[in-house]
Amino acid sequence: LILLILFIPFHLPLFLLILNLTIIFHLDTLSPETVASLAIIAALFAPELVDSVLGDIPIGWAIRAIGECAEVVGGSTPSTASPEFWNGEVAWATPKDLSRLSAPVLLETERTITPAGLRTIGSGLLPSGTILLSSRAPIGYLALTECPVAINQGFIAMKPNKGVPACFLLLWTQENLDEIKSRANGSTFLEISKSNFRPLPVALPPQPLLNAFEGSVAPLFALIASNVREAKTLSAIRDTLLPKLMSGELA
Repeated sequence: LILLILFIPFHLPLFLLILNLTIIFHLDTLSPETVASLAIIAALFAPELVDSVLGDIPIGWAIRAIGECAEVVGGSTPSTASPEFWNGEVAWATPKDLSRLSAPVLLETERTITPAGLRTIGSGLLPSGTILLSSRAPIGYLALTECPVAINQGFIAMKPNKGVPACFLLLWTQENLDEIKSRANGSTFLEISKSNFRPLPVALPPQPLLNAFEGSVAPLFALIASNVREAKTLSAIRDTLLPKLMSGELA
């Protein structure tokens, strides 16, 4: 419910009215736990709206640039003429890695670099929980990293180190892709630069609501990542066993 409310147009007085009516008319059929949860959710939202550059927002919310909500960085490619930079143990992501994802979580990368290669990348090793957005050709591949990664120049990366949950940043980016693309430019192909991305406005809820949102949504992303890992393991087992079964090596 919190997820839905954060990413729909703001009609909070109507929402609160509906929520209160739901509690009143269905009080006898709701468990005490459900009633308590609904009351807590209702208390998180202000009953008034105020004007902002994004239109009406709940009182107590703030408009912040995305560059204030996360550390926004880019990446680069170590010289391919230097073999000592490549095939190490450091994951190095390109938009191609995201293009093949079945879910917006990145567990591993196709290519790897060495610590020497990593030292040539200004943004260094980005921590698990970083949001990656492909910034060109095309704009819009999106993932939450589940391992530390370095990135190439085809990304805008958001490091959620300023009290804004990673899952909020990812979903905000997903919901605002059209606006992000409208800020892109380029003659050969469209690209959204970090300087054009950082000022994008975000309607930021107060911290208690952000915390409640993270508590509801972060476990869902953890479950998605777990399911992707399990599917990868099962695929590897299938690819190992199937040839043996077909050849009769296993009866």
